[in-house]
Amino acid sequence: MTIEQIRAPVAEDLHAVNALIRRQLHSDVALIDRLAGYIIDGGGKRLRPVTVLLAAQACGYTGRQHIDAAAIVEFIHTATLLHDDVVDESHLRRGRETANAIWGNQASVLVGDFLYSRSFQMMVGIGSMRVMDIMADTTNTIAEGEVMQLLNCHDPDTTEERYMAVIHCKTAKLFEAAAQLGAVLAGRSREEELALARYGLHLGAAFQLIDDVLDYSASSAELGKNIGDDLAEGKPTLPLIHAMRHGSPDEVQMIRSAIEQGGLEHIEIVTRTIESTGALDYTSRLAAKQAELAIANLPVLPDSPARAALIGLANFAVNRRY
Repeated sequence: MTIEQIRAPVAEDLHAVNALIRRQLHSDVALIDRLAGYIIDGGGKRLRPVTVLLAAQACGYTGRQHIDAAAIVEFIHTATLLHDDVVDESHLRRGRETANAIWGNQASVLVGDFLYSRSFQMMVGIGSMRVMDIMADTTNTIAEGEVMQLLNCHDPDTTEERYMAVIHCKTAKLFEAAAQLGAVLAGRSREEELALARYGLHLGAAFQLIDDVLDYSASSAELGKNIGDDLAEGKPTLPLIHAMRHGSPDEVQMIRSAIEQGGLEHIEIVTRTIESTGALDYTSRLAAKQAELAIANLPVLPDSPARAALIGLANFAVNRRY
């Protein structure tokens, strides 16, 4: 499925989500309007809100609160992007300058805080303690994942297990919540709710693993950011971890040094080592396995266009080039 085909069953709902996002972004503080609007309009695929909408439809939900839940998830995601770009000192995202490159770090952090607080205002409006519980736990776990990633930075001894723990907290947790919210709003059974949560968790892990692959294989134009950004920031992602397990002593030392120091001075040698050790294939296989695990949770739902789109979304996550 293409991303357009995946969105098709919820196209009208997604339009409503985008309209709600614009309304809820409004603030009497002009800088908030400009900066938040800039990143929200930055060309994102809206995969997390689409996950909420598809899960709700697949679970038979017929109300309107899934629109609010989808916007909440997107606001939280956007807040994390604003904070990530400051922490990582990034200057390019989705092919455009980052907000911190234009307005500065202080404004980016504070507008990220605004988006977090606005999302919790919207959760109160839904009036469900179960939704509040899920999202409070999710935002806390994401923050823990950010700190875990910070601890791994410039550490060439980071293990695959430690890295996967970061992925599950930092990226997969919000996908997990997105899918779970659809089942919660529809009042489905605990079994179905947990199945949707597991679907989202594995979907998010697959998505992040392919991001790791694309950081060393896609073009800058396709990816919308600079190739090798993870290495430049000293992040030991899975392709690097695998290459260090299977490279020659000289190659391993080169990668260790690159992680410790950051920067792109040895990017060509590192990239060749990643290719020669099969690190990208290894990471892609793990991503494909995560997608299979995600799809394996969907038989609890009745057959429908929305369930088919959830399957398509898992496959898209591992087959995309951007």
